[in-house]
Amino acid sequence: MESVTGVFQSRTAAEEGVAALVPIGIPRDRITILTPHATEKELAAVPTVEAEQPGMGKALGAAVGGAVGLAGGMGAAGAVMSAVIPGVGPVLAVGLAGAALLGTIGAATGGAIEKSLSDGLPADEIFVYEDALRHGRTVVIAMADSSQQAEATRGALENAGAESIDRARHMWWLGVRDVEKEKYETSGSDFAKDEHHFRCGFEAALHADNRGQSYESCRDKLRDRYPDNHQSTAFRRGYERGGAYLEAIKERRN
Repeated sequence: MESVTGVFQSRTAAEEGVAALVPIGIPRDRITILTPHATEKELAAVPTVEAEQPGMGKALGAAVGGAVGLAGGMGAAGAVMSAVIPGVGPVLAVGLAGAALLGTIGAATGGAIEKSLSDGLPADEIFVYEDALRHGRTVVIAMADSSQQAEATRGALENAGAESIDRARHMWWLGVRDVEKEKYETSGSDFAKDEHHFRCGFEAALHADNRGQSYESCRDKLRDRYPDNHQSTAFRRGYERGGAYLEAIKERRN
């Protein structure tokens, strides 16, 4: 299966996007919605855990069977879970993949990614979801069973007003680029020349499997994923800055 993600400005718009997926043949149990700013009533109605606690994914998974519906028709998409994500705040996840996602986004440390994430949900997009949630947006993730259905899903979400995950990632980088460029060039380095390698390293530190871990401890994984540039100075500096970025976000919002 192939995941297709759309980022919406509001929960209402996201619900309309989900409705547009029904004629395409995407079952509700293959749609996940992540939305911030849950009301006290909504938070009181669903199991709640702290994302930074060890074993959160297992705890959420055990609670999925008792999840309740959510107002606004979103409950039709499946299980509903809640978590307080460091650096983001209260988040609701609707859908069967929601528990695994909440167990990974905002995590203080890296480690083995939940199996349901490896089965089609890209772990290297997690930080884009987090950024969207921090800005009050709602994320819709649909699992398509063919490239043709995936293309139709992208079109349906965009027609409903969604921003693509590629566009969201691009805008995220624009939001951090100027600060990183200034810091990088204080040592006399050429950011324009090194930006590609630096950004690869920066995003590598945000990958769900590397969070909170040093470059040295992740060297083997980084070599496999970035064989052409993982040893470059720009990549390593980017990795260090990516780790600092995560810590700064947590400190600002906690």
